[in-house]
Amino acid sequence: MKTHTHHSPDRQDQLKRLARIRGQIDGIARMIEQDRYCVDVLVQVRAVHAALRKVEEGVLRGHVEHCVAGALKSDDPQAGREKIDELFEVLGRYGGTRT
Repeated sequence: MKTHTHHSPDRQDQLKRLARIRGQIDGIARMIEQDRYCVDVLVQVRAVHAALRKVEEGVLRGHVEHCVAGALKSDDPQAGREKIDELFEVLGRYGGTRT
């Protein structure tokens, strides 16, 4: 796993969003334990999916705006090419930002 030195300005927002998602997941587990109505559980599961998509989109945006853009602006054309290749690999692996 690669690391980097910059921190996205949205980092705290994403961490807060993930904490809310954790709470939603805990709530879904309680709903299942309580044998709640299936449709109600499914609605909550879809809400978690949507919330995770927002986190994913934020991470992707930060990566493009900071990591990819920085590599493209650098004096190292190979670094820019590697970031572009990496981005296409990720988008291909996960089908973009939609799950």
